[in-house]
Amino acid sequence: MSDRLLCKAVSKSYFNGKHETKVLNELNLNVGSGELLAIVGSSGCGKSTFLHIAGVLDSPTSGEVIINDVNVHSLSDKERASFRNKHIGFIYQFHHLMMEFSAVENVAMPLLIRGVSPKEAKAAAEEMLSKVSLSHRYKHRPSELSGGERQRVAIARALVTNPSIVLADEPTGNLDFDTAEQIYTLIRELNATLGTSFVIVTHDLVLASKMDRQLTLTQGQLKPGSPKIDGSC
Repeated sequence: MSDRLLCKAVSKSYFNGKHETKVLNELNLNVGSGELLAIVGSSGCGKSTFLHIAGVLDSPTSGEVIINDVNVHSLSDKERASFRNKHIGFIYQFHHLMMEFSAVENVAMPLLIRGVSPKEAKAAAEEMLSKVSLSHRYKHRPSELSGGERQRVAIARALVTNPSIVLADEPTGNLDFDTAEQIYTLIRELNATLGTSFVIVTHDLVLASKMDRQLTLTQGQLKPGSPKIDGSC
């Protein structure tokens, strides 16, 4: 199983004058092709910082992030933006859909940004919405959808570009238990049919336990397993 994502000694520090706050400390990680990985950790332990760096939205203080054999932080800003669009999908706890656009328009947006024709982008968006069982909601705006339906639209948007890897930040954190179970089942089905790798950051230990592998972010590094979170980093 080849690596989709490889982090080598990734560190991230923030500075306030001479004071350094180290969030990530020589973190190492490899995510295989088609793997479902859960990362857990207490609030403030650096999970969002890690996702931003792995998703090429922020740069590490030191270390390397390699996606599909490309050292992404060696790219120019323009090259990084293009790489994100082609290879990385994002799912957020709060779906971040554009409320003035329909479901199909929201899903088509990453393809339109890439330069795909509106006709092709719409067709691909409709196909992906069908995969997440929302073919009957193409024209509905987010305000007309339930929380679970909005998250399905967000998942379709993340996958419409056929990315190598999807990074999910608390994808079920804003949902009730039954809806969260439906979203988990959907992620598992899409992983099996599309072969996309998923890295899911979550506080939900039940969700984490269902992934292929679990890691805990603590003291700036990733450790095997997902022990009970007691509020300490």
